[in-house]
Amino acid sequence: MRPATRWPRIGRWRFSRGRAPAGGLCVMPPRRGIVGRDPDSGLMMNLEFTNKIWHWRGPAPYFFVTVPPAEADALHAIASSVTYGWGMIPANVQIGETRWYTALWPKDGGYIVPLKDAVRKAERLEEGDVVAIRLQVG
Repeated sequence: MRPATRWPRIGRWRFSRGRAPAGGLCVMPPRRGIVGRDPDSGLMMNLEFTNKIWHWRGPAPYFFVTVPPAEADALHAIASSVTYGWGMIPANVQIGETRWYTALWPKDGGYIVPLKDAVRKAERLEEGDVVAIRLQVG
């Protein structure tokens, strides 16, 4: 299953290949944790969480947000069906009003969300800020 191409507006998502319920859109309630699944395959997963931004100072420095353990466990349940290799999980990510497509990286038995510079600048985020993240996987 391909990931959804984009969110038409905040709080809703479009399923690929016509797998949406009647009307083509599915409402995503504003709560933490798993909030929706693709009705046909059961693999569509939407997660919401908050965590702190941290900076990896390696040869190619980058900023990340760690997926909390409860949400990481839910991702592990579908990882083998959605990964494209090396444990990477493709996902649509939203912080504030900014949305982008990336891959979650496996780290220490969990996952981390890489933050592009363009996202950090658009949302005026710095290392140590606590952010609310919405992930769409599947």
